[in-house]
Amino acid sequence: MPDPDRFLVGSFTPVTEEVTAYDLPVTGRVPAELTGRYLRNGPNPIGLDDPHYHWFLGAGMVHGVALRDGKAAWYRNRWVRSKAVAAAHGEPWPGGPVHANMDFAANTHVIAHAGRTLATVEAGPLPYQLGYELDTIGPCDFGGTLPGGFAAHTKLDHRTGELHAIAYFWAWDHVQHVIVDRAGLVTRTTDIPVADGPMMHDFALTSRYVVLLDLPVTFSLNAATAGKELPYVWNPHHQARVGLLPRQQSGNVRWIEIEPCWVFHCLNAYDDENGRVVVDLCQYHDSFDVSTLWAAHGPVTLDRWIIDPAAGTVSQQRLDDRGQEFPRVDDRIVSERHRYGYSAVIGEITRAITVAGDFSDDAFANALLRHDLARGTTETRDFGREATVGEAVFAPSAPDAAEDDGYVMAFVHNPRRSASDLVILSAQDFTGEPVATVHLPGRVPLGFHGSWLPDSH
Repeated sequence: MPDPDRFLVGSFTPVTEEVTAYDLPVTGRVPAELTGRYLRNGPNPIGLDDPHYHWFLGAGMVHGVALRDGKAAWYRNRWVRSKAVAAAHGEPWPGGPVHANMDFAANTHVIAHAGRTLATVEAGPLPYQLGYELDTIGPCDFGGTLPGGFAAHTKLDHRTGELHAIAYFWAWDHVQHVIVDRAGLVTRTTDIPVADGPMMHDFALTSRYVVLLDLPVTFSLNAATAGKELPYVWNPHHQARVGLLPRQQSGNVRWIEIEPCWVFHCLNAYDDENGRVVVDLCQYHDSFDVSTLWAAHGPVTLDRWIIDPAAGTVSQQRLDDRGQEFPRVDDRIVSERHRYGYSAVIGEITRAITVAGDFSDDAFANALLRHDLARGTTETRDFGREATVGEAVFAPSAPDAAEDDGYVMAFVHNPRRSASDLVILSAQDFTGEPVATVHLPGRVPLGFHGSWLPDSH
């Protein structure tokens, strides 16, 4: 039986106040070429008395640091003002469209597109648009062009300027591929029939295909009516398969069956010279219980799937066998061949810390990984035994810089200060001293996904 309190203690513990701080202290020097905001979204429930609380269900809170002129100009954390969150603060709701009566303070990712900053979430609700200083503008349906819900994860093709998403909703008999153009309007939606209402948290994109992951975590009406915190469960009767949806013309999805597994996140994908599709991802090899997340599972590994549409086969290679999650690549090369990737260690190190009694969570550990997939090597950046670090994001040193020419950013809990730091590493000196450590005025709870959003975006 999952313990609902496990997501309310230790490094998950919600913060209770919104903070604004200026001219943050910095150890080292913030690179002068970094002008923009590092933003990260994550659940932060307002009330702590929900007996069925799950990490996925907390109201979204976006934490942000603005960098400019070699300084850390400000830090802010703000709840996304859904109707319920606005009411809890005694404020009027900003108003806006709502899909299927599912208004929710989007808690999973924060991105920028077509001049908008968007907090995103999956499974039905719309994204919320935020202002530059993280105030809530309101729900966004892309100027009335989005016909249904949206998605937590998106993929921006920098060559075309198109933003791609896969939306799913428990009441649909399909998932929906959505394309948003450079101007921020939905230009095409494609309904893809699926059975059982699968959770599609992420997907992959190549120059030729949208890669769909139809895996055995599906909607359960029994779980929903029983009041379970999450109505998505492992379904052994649902056939695991990978789908290739052609991008350039309308057509049927090419489905290929695979062995049961679970994938939350893809690193990246590309088309190789032999007409195959290469997808790098973090894979759980056993049945997966979304209600417990990592607590009841073995390590998740970084693997490569090679999909051959002509032969109808998917072969797999192990890239790294350390427990890891939240893989990220340089966002500029999404859908193109990549060499480097970054991920956060989970599992083994953290379980050892938990046994020692220092932390009560079993999600993230105290280290980041940098993968050189061309050389087949991995570097580990350890932040100290009692630290915790979440997802890392890559920021290029210039718009036209090489893939690994830039910086890796992450929020790191600093036990010496009982607060968090924004640590900026050189991607090419990953294990060396941080280029800069921005000392935040408080703690940033473990959360989900974020982005480096340059002001020139």
